[in-house]
Amino acid sequence: MPVAKPESSDSRVIAHVDMDCFYVQVEQRKQPQLRGLPTAVVQYNEWKGGALIAVSYEARKFGIKRSMRGEEAKEVCPQVQLVQVPVARGKADLSGYRNAGSEVVSILARRGRCERASIDEVYLDLTDAAEMMLTDNPPQGMETIDEEALKSHILGLNNEDGSDVKENVRKWIHRHNADHRDKLLACGILIVAELRMQVLKETEFTCSAGIAHNKMLAKLASGMNKPAQQTVVPFSSVKGLLDTLPIRKMKQLGGKLGISLQMDMGVNTVGDLLQFPEEKLQERYGINTGTWLWNIARGISGEEVEGRLLPKSHGSGKTFPGPRALKTVPAVQHWLNQLCEELSERLCSDLDQNKRIAHTLTLHARAYKSSDSDSQKKFPSKSCPLRYGTAKIQEDAFNLFQAGLREYIGFYGDKTRGSHCRGWGITSLSVSASKIVPIPSGTCSIAKYFHGQSTSHFSSMQSSDNLNTEATLSLPSGSECYSEVNLSEPKIDFPKEESWIKDTVPDLDLQEQKDLSSTLSEKTQDGFIQEDISPLLLSGCLEQNRSKQQWDLSKDESQFKSEYKERKGKRLKDKGTYSIIELFKSYNPNPSGSFLSHEYNRTVGGTDVSSSSYSRDGEEGRREAWGYNIDEIDPSVMEELPPEIQDEIKAWMQPHEQRPNNMVKRSCTISHYFSPSKKS
Repeated sequence: MPVAKPESSDSRVIAHVDMDCFYVQVEQRKQPQLRGLPTAVVQYNEWKGGALIAVSYEARKFGIKRSMRGEEAKEVCPQVQLVQVPVARGKADLSGYRNAGSEVVSILARRGRCERASIDEVYLDLTDAAEMMLTDNPPQGMETIDEEALKSHILGLNNEDGSDVKENVRKWIHRHNADHRDKLLACGILIVAELRMQVLKETEFTCSAGIAHNKMLAKLASGMNKPAQQTVVPFSSVKGLLDTLPIRKMKQLGGKLGISLQMDMGVNTVGDLLQFPEEKLQERYGINTGTWLWNIARGISGEEVEGRLLPKSHGSGKTFPGPRALKTVPAVQHWLNQLCEELSERLCSDLDQNKRIAHTLTLHARAYKSSDSDSQKKFPSKSCPLRYGTAKIQEDAFNLFQAGLREYIGFYGDKTRGSHCRGWGITSLSVSASKIVPIPSGTCSIAKYFHGQSTSHFSSMQSSDNLNTEATLSLPSGSECYSEVNLSEPKIDFPKEESWIKDTVPDLDLQEQKDLSSTLSEKTQDGFIQEDISPLLLSGCLEQNRSKQQWDLSKDESQFKSEYKERKGKRLKDKGTYSIIELFKSYNPNPSGSFLSHEYNRTVGGTDVSSSSYSRDGEEGRREAWGYNIDEIDPSVMEELPPEIQDEIKAWMQPHEQRPNNMVKRSCTISHYFSPSKKS
């Protein structure tokens, strides 16, 4: 909870925009004949016609409420139109409503910092836009004001004398002697009215809004006058609003804290909190909560509009009330698979459209025990690192459920794997993905080391349009997978790269090895490739086959590093470090024009240096030619090579007469270093 007491928070202009019975409006846009009729959107199930999740204002006039079932609504108003929420995988499919909400957000975000709070509500920070309007075109000098702005409800404005309400609003906006805070709110009135009309024009949706100096007050105001209206809370009217506001109506006070304030402190309205000093509230509820309560009683909130157009998490859930409770592990697994399939689709869509990756998978459930003294015990929530791919998410979610069930019923072992109920039932089940962050851009690819050249082997990670629907993308905390690499120069080929990948990641099939070679993007530090690259990072950039089990990602990263270094050691047999030099193997962009070649045999400082053949496991024979132009070598790359190889390359790059006679040892030549490693 916010604990700050901001001194300048009353100089901000914050709006809370709330869509009017949004689900109904979405259905009415699809079926225009429903407009003006009593309509309700029902989440269908077989019990009493399903639950109402949205009720039009026409239906509310007949007494229909969201707490009713479909059959009850028909009894109250036989002519009510019940529209069923689309169904997918045996549960409600809300994707159409989410997409419609995104349309609204894209319009509102044109004028200020925008935070999407839910499918149908948005916060806007319009401070900068209001300040600009106040400077360039202040409302006080406007001859005409939009009709929609004149419909605003301004708290504290006296309209009881029979005067024209719109004229009173016009005068309030035109005041020249108003303080700076009210002048900013006047600008906010005009901006929000314009945005609401733009939403109506482009989407056919109406919305209501609250305009105030902070999020808390704007949220309270947006619901005071609906539908299709806006309410303003000037600083001078804050106390009057809060004095009579029921304590349970305040955000975050509708639960246990609100009940405690009522029962233990005798607080029934927000204004009642003013009688308690801050120290008393801190003593009773802790420092942070006590200070927060002291602040909200005075209309103070330092909470910022976060500037978030996308959701912070994705989730999929379903309830199983009464006799529909899940009482066997297979039944739970069936529904978990359905929920995880939906979650995976949304994650892939987010990755494709917004280039974002989630890191944490969480399972929530509500359960009961039929015969237990601890029947009020909650089913524990469980989390783990998220692995992309439907099968992976389903597997992990089921493991989380089993761990939670063992803890819930109080014993451990294989008993929870049975198919029969042992006195428990699941009434709610959900999976969610959180810690969603953008994929870092601006990767520093190894291709930068090749002057004037690039390669498709270092291209960006494939977009989700090309991803297998079962693609696995595992990115633990601290790992990065870069998606934006813009390489436009001519392509180089590295013939041996796929063989290195096969040795490094032996569990991948041929197609996956090719995928890795085209998507590999190394983490760098100070321009050089790190030696201890985690295989977890490599796996995060792979498209993996659903039917094939990959290595165990439940291991910690240190274990992977240990196994990786062991494989690497067997492969290289102490022939230097695994690094950039691996990529020079068999590299031959232009053999005829290269300085180094299997065909050359020349003397350097009196020493014969020949690299016409390798020996591997006693096998003698010529290998295919390779070479590299000296002019194309980046000197900074040589710092990564062993000292003796650095000396050899420097000798080649110096004019012949300047080369020392003892520069290169016959036993340590660069051709020796690039010899194919022995298979372990």
